[in-house]
Amino acid sequence: MSDKKNGKKTSSAGGTLWRWLKRAFFGASKELTDDDVFAVEKLESPSKLAVKAFFRRKLAVVALVVLISMFLLVFIGPLFLPMDLNFTDSNQANIAPTMSMKSVPAGLKDNISSIHGYANFTVGVSRDNNLYIWGYTKDALTKADYSVFPEDIKEGNVLVAASGRDHAIAVTKDGRVIGWGENSRGQYGKFTGNEDDPIIEMPEQFINGRIEDVSKVQDIVCGYQATALTIGGKVYMWGNTKACLNMLDVDKADINNVKKVALSNYYALLLLDDGTISCPGGILNAERVVTSDGNKVKLLSYLKGKKVADIAATKDCFIFLLEDGEVLVQGASRYGETDVPVLPAGEKLVSISAGANHIVGISDAGTVYAWGSDSNGQCKVAGKTGAAVYAGAYQSYVVDENGKLLASSGMSGYLFGTDSNGRDTFTRIVHGGKMTMTIGAVAVIVSSVIAIIVGCLSGYFGGWVDMVLMRITEIFSAIPFLPFAMMLSYVLTSRPISETMRIFIIMIILGLLSWTGLARMIRGQVLAEREKEFVIAAKAMGIKEKRIAFKHILPNVISVILVSMTLDFAGCLLTESSLSYLGFGVQQPRPTWGNMLNGANNSVVIQNYWWQWLFPAIFLSIATICINIIGDTLRDVLDPKSSQEK
Repeated sequence: MSDKKNGKKTSSAGGTLWRWLKRAFFGASKELTDDDVFAVEKLESPSKLAVKAFFRRKLAVVALVVLISMFLLVFIGPLFLPMDLNFTDSNQANIAPTMSMKSVPAGLKDNISSIHGYANFTVGVSRDNNLYIWGYTKDALTKADYSVFPEDIKEGNVLVAASGRDHAIAVTKDGRVIGWGENSRGQYGKFTGNEDDPIIEMPEQFINGRIEDVSKVQDIVCGYQATALTIGGKVYMWGNTKACLNMLDVDKADINNVKKVALSNYYALLLLDDGTISCPGGILNAERVVTSDGNKVKLLSYLKGKKVADIAATKDCFIFLLEDGEVLVQGASRYGETDVPVLPAGEKLVSISAGANHIVGISDAGTVYAWGSDSNGQCKVAGKTGAAVYAGAYQSYVVDENGKLLASSGMSGYLFGTDSNGRDTFTRIVHGGKMTMTIGAVAVIVSSVIAIIVGCLSGYFGGWVDMVLMRITEIFSAIPFLPFAMMLSYVLTSRPISETMRIFIIMIILGLLSWTGLARMIRGQVLAEREKEFVIAAKAMGIKEKRIAFKHILPNVISVILVSMTLDFAGCLLTESSLSYLGFGVQQPRPTWGNMLNGANNSVVIQNYWWQWLFPAIFLSIATICINIIGDTLRDVLDPKSSQEK
């Protein structure tokens, strides 16, 4: 249908349908309408062509996706992975990647008799007297494998067992006391070290003899290179007396009515049958605790006339459960160990167990309570019901009256292992990546701003302006980058400035020393652009010189700037990492990918703790490679003379 009155030809619905059918069966007409011509022109605009060309490069697309994923990980990840810069834990040092530290073996889940864990691995004994072990059971340095039991440990013959920092002890039904793992401090067996070492040897009767009456065996507890075995009320202790400072006093004490032993990182505490406590060496004489009503009193004075029902020990605290349900905590409460929950009226705790920094207890109503550190979710069992609770170092377990596992929570392991201070490598990589990329991005922005100003002014105005600016550029380019950066970093280290200010200064230094190459490149492009017709036309119209340089010429060289910024970003990542690796960049404990690689200077770390340097190296390498691939691709697609895109 035609609108002849207005002189315009309009299409009817029938005509549109006919053209669609014609295109479907006979192909499109070679003639193009005005709209078609406009669409083609829009499609073939430089920006559209560049985008299409970029996304045709599969490698570049993969690099872009990987880089975006890494950016999201390092900038959003810290919101979900908080990190304490001052955190250290020697018990968790140098753990290889593992995710099996919480998982109770299938054979133990339905008939648990006891669970004990001090550090990286946990042991359990079933009701049918089988021994199980799980967690980080292989020591990367000593090559010890705690999961390999001694031949004397047979199926169905284990009464009790416990795990320590680097050893485990089991007592068999035939009265044998069997240890395995590390024995450098006489943790088990005959001590073969230096005679001057401060140790108590394992009693000869346990090395070569047997326990005459195994029915009198009460419990065994392992600590940091120390062991306490209770038989018929008497405690036998052996191991490193530096790890357990009052071990000698316990060994000499003539006590025959011990009910339970608790070992912290440094001391041993005894609970006697009559509900009193004993801590040979007098280490608790002056200690104070906070009672349930908020009063701070001397511990031993407050306990007079009261009965203690149960005791436990974290790394740094002793916990006392009184017969009336009151809980007292003595020691350095750094993780909320003194934040004892308030139970409902008429309900009280009847037993407690403690891990490295948390406590779990169960009430007479069967309700589980947990407090202290919840850094790994070890307190998530709170509110569950059961008959007994056990605490690993960073795990909690709830068991019913038949020994069936009802609930567990806590640390599953470390995806990328830990460093020499017990810090999670993956968490530090995430936070370190944020720091490394932030420094790189800020340095690139600073250098690019300087380069754009210098390059545009030098190239456009020429003459004495060009001469002065290029001489300044040559001076900066003549400065040896790495030695100069190291010198400045050393000066900063020796001065009392904050870590934040130090990081800021490092960003500025990187930016101030890396702009010269881009400035020369921009100058060359501007020199070529200023002779073109559009610049002559702008001058004829009276447009100001600065506006011509930055508003008319600069957009035409933006492709060069983008490519250079991309490649310089990768360079800044490597430079920051190099400085930090050499100890002149961002300092520990604040992580960057560079200072995390510093461990590679140590042959012991390289050979035995490969995860401490390999994962940061992988992340840094991937980020750098992806940025370089993106930069090279941008250079190709933005270059109108590129033969690949003609």
